[in-house]
Amino acid sequence: MTSDVLDRFLKYVKIHTTSKEDEKSIPSTKHQFNLAKILVQELKDLGIADTVLTENCYVIATIPSNLSDEEAQKIPIICFLGHLDTSPEESGENVKPQIVKNYQGGDIQLLNNPDLVISPQETPALLKFIGSDIVTSDGTTLLGGDDKAGIAAIMASISKLKSNPEIKHGTIKIVFTPDEEVGRGVDGLDVESLNADYGYTIDGDEMGVLESETFNAAGGDILISGFNCHPGYAKDKMVNAIRILSDLIQLFPVNESPEMTEGYEGYYHPYVISGSVNEAKIKFIIRDFDYTILQEKIQEVKDFTDEIQKKYPSAKIKLTIKESYKNMKYKIDEVPELMEYAEEAIKRSGIPVIKKVIRGGTDGARLSYQGLPTPNIFSGAMNFHSKKEFVPVIALEKSVETIINLIQIFVEKSIE
Repeated sequence: MTSDVLDRFLKYVKIHTTSKEDEKSIPSTKHQFNLAKILVQELKDLGIADTVLTENCYVIATIPSNLSDEEAQKIPIICFLGHLDTSPEESGENVKPQIVKNYQGGDIQLLNNPDLVISPQETPALLKFIGSDIVTSDGTTLLGGDDKAGIAAIMASISKLKSNPEIKHGTIKIVFTPDEEVGRGVDGLDVESLNADYGYTIDGDEMGVLESETFNAAGGDILISGFNCHPGYAKDKMVNAIRILSDLIQLFPVNESPEMTEGYEGYYHPYVISGSVNEAKIKFIIRDFDYTILQEKIQEVKDFTDEIQKKYPSAKIKLTIKESYKNMKYKIDEVPELMEYAEEAIKRSGIPVIKKVIRGGTDGARLSYQGLPTPNIFSGAMNFHSKKEFVPVIALEKSVETIINLIQIFVEKSIE
């Protein structure tokens, strides 16, 4: 099992699957198909005949129950999900994974980037893995553990089920989605036809993590249209969109920014600016775990945009804002056994359960509001979206073990 999940992971991360924002097509990048096709073939090689690759790059497979029809009908159909794409925030092309053997503490120097180290001071959880092998990138790209560690764990679990028929299981669904990192992971998925009862994304980070809460999310942009003319003769004529943008961005509360918040604290985050005298633009996101407070934050952005418009009546300022997803906790709490069984599965793997909130979103956030309640289980990868991303091999192994345990728990609880 150890070599199976590690070998799969090392293979998958070398395949370029970075997604792209502001693309209307699904998937946003065609190279995501390269990994999808490999996974389809691997599933078919494992004997999973009911495996398809859709035109929108969704890999969907069904593993039939190995129980009697009467018993199988009593067991909920569970769907395990991972996402094919990696974050566009760092390069995911030409990934060169490195293995630090028998980590003994201290900083990990990234081979081809002497300016970067993975440090226990920045990531204290690293010290939990003394004695384990640790996979990193060479420091020039991200590693891709988000979420190729999850995909490798799911695939290794299916391989283990197929090679060990004594492990009893109900009907299992597998879904690998594109474009999760750009917030469109389930845009092209027909959840109803999937015919699953519950889902689990294998997309959490540290070993033992179990998550059922995401932010409520909104985002948008503010477009400022100014007026340019010769600067030598600009008095009472020029409307400088860049200066207006500067005033506007100061109104996003600094003490409620990502770099100033943690835990259950929400934030405002302007993350891209562009512009000229004629036109300037801010892209931003807003997050909060409390839906009512998210609505207050949305109104605040509307209010201070109106304030700037009044200050600069000669400019045209257009705000576009919409909600992205809701906190999945509200739906998952309706099915408490989902978290109870997952907790038990992690404990059976011999590791402590770490309950966290997701300061972000997953495919599960949207799936939970489309009739498929979907908590998030750890993959073992850490430092997501960063060149400092790493995956302890033992965490990969424990992710596989947890998935197998969870499958068995659903059988035990359903037919006991």
